[in-house]
Amino acid sequence: MAKQALIEQRPWLLASITAATAFYFLSDNPVFEGTWGLLAKGASVGLLALYVLLRLPHGRRGLDGALVVAMLVLAAAGDVAIELDFFIGGAFFAAAHCVSAGLYLRNLHKRPSPTQKLTGAGLLIGTPLVSYLLSGDAQIAIYASFLGAMASAAWMSHYPRYRVGTGALLFVLSDWLIFSRMGTFDLAPLPDLLIWPLYYAGQVMIATGIVQCLRGEQPVR
Repeated sequence: MAKQALIEQRPWLLASITAATAFYFLSDNPVFEGTWGLLAKGASVGLLALYVLLRLPHGRRGLDGALVVAMLVLAAAGDVAIELDFFIGGAFFAAAHCVSAGLYLRNLHKRPSPTQKLTGAGLLIGTPLVSYLLSGDAQIAIYASFLGAMASAAWMSHYPRYRVGTGALLFVLSDWLIFSRMGTFDLAPLPDLLIWPLYYAGQVMIATGIVQCLRGEQPVR
């Protein structure tokens, strides 16, 4: 299904992947700094929003489809804003997490397993706790409560955990690497190498996994 989606909407997925790859490998290049770097970073997830919009027919878009597009647009805005002001960028991401959590709570698994419930509770509580331990910053813990709510709701939703749930976990791991730079935990060189790949891969998995469900290509559990 992923190969079919890539073929049908190749320009937008490939453009998104190209922008994300360019940002990762060229962001330290003096020629790529400033406007070009911001454009590449914003386009990476912004083009995923366009992919979702075009991939979903009008009859299957509905509120859930609109929420997917909205959360990706907010995340793309956060990607750009965080390069200019860390707290404004964080506010955009917090808003994206609220939209995401709302989407997942609308689509909760009807019969979650005990393991699924335990993992969801662990993400809800553990995400802000670990974020605080890594950063030593109460404001980061407050932001991470939105992050944890998003990841917990994603894990508890009927969307496929190996795509959407795992994508949300990658998002959490990426943010933990960011927070590790603020505290006493020296995880170098992992943050420099993995923050962007984990984040972008998570967004791709979330977007494509939800789209497959909304198109009826993935059975609802």
